Amino acid sequence: MPPSPSTRPQAAAPPLRDRGDACPGALRLHRAADGHLARIRLPAGDLTVRQATVLADAADLLGDGHLSLTSRGNVELRGLAEGCGGRLAALLRDAGLLPSERHERIRNILASPLAGLDRHTPSDVRRWARELDALLCASESATALSGRFLFVLDDGRGDVAALGGDVSLLAEAEPVAEPGAAGDRTGPAGGALLRVGDDPAALRIAGPDAPRAALAAAEAFLTAAAASGSGAWRVRELPDGHGLTARDVAAALRSAGIGAAYVPEAPAPGTRTSPPYADSAAPGIVEGPDDDRALSVLAPLGRLSAAQWRLLTAIAADDGSGALRLTPWRGIVLPGLPAAAAPRRLAELTTAGLITDPASPWHRLGACTGRPGCAKSLTDVRADATAALAAGAAVPDGLPTGPAPGGLPVYWSGCARRCGHPHGSWIDVLATAEGYRVALVEPDTAPTAAHTAAPPPTVPAPAP
Repeated sequence: MPPSPSTRPQAAAPPLRDRGDACPGALRLHRAADGHLARIRLPAGDLTVRQATVLADAADLLGDGHLSLTSRGNVELRGLAEGCGGRLAALLRDAGLLPSERHERIRNILASPLAGLDRHTPSDVRRWARELDALLCASESATALSGRFLFVLDDGRGDVAALGGDVSLLAEAEPVAEPGAAGDRTGPAGGALLRVGDDPAALRIAGPDAPRAALAAAEAFLTAAAASGSGAWRVRELPDGHGLTARDVAAALRSAGIGAAYVPEAPAPGTRTSPPYADSAAPGIVEGPDDDRALSVLAPLGRLSAAQWRLLTAIAADDGSGALRLTPWRGIVLPGLPAAAAPRRLAELTTAGLITDPASPWHRLGACTGRPGCAKSLTDVRADATAALAAGAAVPDGLPTGPAPGGLPVYWSGCARRCGHPHGSWIDVLATAEGYRVALVEPDTAPTAAHTAAPPPTVPAPAP
């Protein structure tokens, strides 16, 4: 039975946020059904080997021995005991993972994971990520951002630009002189297009100004949110009459001394500016210039054991550049391997249970935490998804075996909140009291049960 088509209901009014943002962090732990949860922000998903080792130690010593990868390239530790927050904070602080405790929840910066690695080597926007993170941690006003506000830095391949950023920077390959200024201010990263929320317009700015411009755009959002009285956490939540546009941000940039040229119709988010770039969401070996290789692997359902994590860390230390990059597709990239070592190391990771082949049925399959970790979940969706895959189906209602139609991601959710669901189009597998409902969710449709009504489910969900 094919998934039911989605409909396009009228957009709901933005929520009125009348309470503080309770998004968990490394210091503000969340009480879950399986213990406390800590979410450690990793701007651009970057980790040194030492930092990765500390996270594995924390999972073993304080948590349940596993690490969860999020859709923003962050790490979650689960099963933490009551009262362990101080010890966890000390471990993270010593590893350099808490550069500013007041800012730790707002360091939400996504960057193209393969920037600077593949053979065509687009602009390395990851330098922007490091500069933006430093600016955020030095900004007093930035502490007012919610833990859900997101910066997205795309290197031009279109991989992260469509992932719902509040402030997005899209690198342009050609150097751009600073608009309205004398002299060339291009720097090594060329120019950038800056976008806010869903505004189709953008601002063209010089590369060296990109991190400072991103912070200025976030500060413009805070001004708009305060004026609206809505308590909005994200740009898309600003009510009518108080929305933030590229023109609004242009005025803020001028006040900050940053030149910007208005672009009324920028490329749509996700548009690839140069098609030869490697697919950063796919597992496998990434060919770089000369003898350089990178390994890209995915964690089944976004969860790794500490042993799997330590293997990745050992490969990064012994054969790689000494660094790891986490991806928004719940994967890990290991840069800097020699070509001769890459196939052998990828085979080790396959044996260890990681996803290393784009043809794997686990590729593009995701699930929320489900039971027993989440009390709101109606069932153990991770076990159900695994059982369906073992039976040769991506979803539980008779779709053909193998990948979902059109290569769409399949996401299993234990309740209507659909925590961690993909962006864009996906196959929605939703647990209900009667069983699972399966539907196609498309861009611009809110993933709610009201528009994903399907024929009667054929596979009952286990009893709560």
